[in-house]
Amino acid sequence: MSVKNSFLLTFFLVLLTFAALAQSKKSSNSSPKIWSAARANSWYARHKWINGSNFIPSTAINQLEMWQADTFDPETIDRELAYAEGIGFNAMRVFLHSVVWKEDPKGFKNRINKYLTIANKHHIQTIFVFFDDCWNPNAKPGKQPDPKPGIHNSGWMQDPGKPLTSPADFAALKAYVDDILTTFKHDDRILLWDLYNEPGNGNKNFKSAVLLNKVFAWAHAVAPDQPVSAGMWDWSLVELNKIQLQNSDVITYHCYEVPEMHQRIVQLLKINNRPVICTEYMARTRNSTFENTMPMLKQENVGAINWGFVSGKTNTIYAWDKPMPDGSEPKVWFHDVFRKDGTPFSQQETDLIKKLNGK
Repeated sequence: MSVKNSFLLTFFLVLLTFAALAQSKKSSNSSPKIWSAARANSWYARHKWINGSNFIPSTAINQLEMWQADTFDPETIDRELAYAEGIGFNAMRVFLHSVVWKEDPKGFKNRINKYLTIANKHHIQTIFVFFDDCWNPNAKPGKQPDPKPGIHNSGWMQDPGKPLTSPADFAALKAYVDDILTTFKHDDRILLWDLYNEPGNGNKNFKSAVLLNKVFAWAHAVAPDQPVSAGMWDWSLVELNKIQLQNSDVITYHCYEVPEMHQRIVQLLKINNRPVICTEYMARTRNSTFENTMPMLKQENVGAINWGFVSGKTNTIYAWDKPMPDGSEPKVWFHDVFRKDGTPFSQQETDLIKKLNGK
């Protein structure tokens, strides 16, 4: 999802960093409610190999348009999750948004339940994401912007959008997290809670640490049946990575690197003896593809959740940093798997995914 996802440190420095983090995790967990490694590995062993996509229906430009009552689109969700079931995907990562909850808590939860019912019909579990530092700040309820032609994620909204300092703002976000987690804490249709997407993005850097620490504390206090995590994504943000690693029940991360480097990262993360799930990968023009990466992740027994599913209003067929203002279709899509009618961008890719899933 992020332009900053480049490998920023040498392999040696990353090795030292994660060896140090692994050691610090053994000596001092920041919360007594973090799952033990044994519990986390037992949970992971009960699942088939986890694979799927980040999902937003093609009719929504952002999280608000997906979840608000006027634009919630169960028909499209049902049709597009059927595409996922058809190739064997068993998990989808889906972003929530606090603004929708603030406007209509009961209705939002009802729509989450309806989404989960549809996903469960297609034998898909869901990874829900709470907060997000990517793309546009200042989310507002109501009609969302139209897509800007050829621009990747032109309408995607951060949550909460700026580093917070007010106790009242934190209290409001705590109420949101507590309500959603408490409502769905025993729901086995939910695979995992991803508490914060790419903390420190948008030039926020360590300013995101306050909310990151708080959302882990809030989640651990609720103690849902599902594991909690927050994916590491920028190896230069060492202090944020430390918070994420020390507080996650299972390890999640993002990687859009070439497969050789990606595999090295996987092997480093495994030092911590916990399940590892990649919650973002696959950017074709960066040489992160289904063909060269997904088989490696399966071989390593690492969950594989690519970015982008059905080409639509998010414009993620276009690269982060290479807009096409005329809106023409790029010869090679950056993300996404299917067109709206269910035709794959690449039949070879979907055949591979089906093969890896034994379909």
